[in-house]
Amino acid sequence: MTKAPRTSTAASTRRGQVRPVGALLPEVGGMAFRRFGFVHSELPARWGEIVGPVYARWSVPQSLRFPRGAKTGGTLSILVAGPFSTQLQHAAPQIIERVNRIFGHAAVARLRLVQGAVPQSRNPDPPRKTRKTSPETSFPAIADPDLRRALEALARELPPE
Repeated sequence: MTKAPRTSTAASTRRGQVRPVGALLPEVGGMAFRRFGFVHSELPARWGEIVGPVYARWSVPQSLRFPRGAKTGGTLSILVAGPFSTQLQHAAPQIIERVNRIFGHAAVARLRLVQGAVPQSRNPDPPRKTRKTSPETSFPAIADPDLRRALEALARELPPE
């Protein structure tokens, strides 16, 4: 007696079809975001765009909680490094407006700021580029040496072109 080969439905649906990894990521990432209070992954992904680069460096969204049975009027919890919590509190109306603009409806009604250690991003600020011309050679026509030194010092402090 020979047994018939077993075919599972999972194997038959996979056979001959290669799925790109990018197609699997929303499913896996979506489960993790829902577990930690984010139904949409847009909020953490676009945090720098919402609050700006300065606040994004010192704050990170933690969770978005809604009242039971509602999808509006939620509370957005934000982890903020100590001294920036006061500044972020003053910018709260603008942050709420920008978050609601991303969601397309009044999803967030208030912010909850939690002070704590914010994990720093893995890619720090890029190093500043050096100038191609030196400030000393940029001002040869200025006769007053004090004025020339002051302008050269100012030119060294300017960002690269």
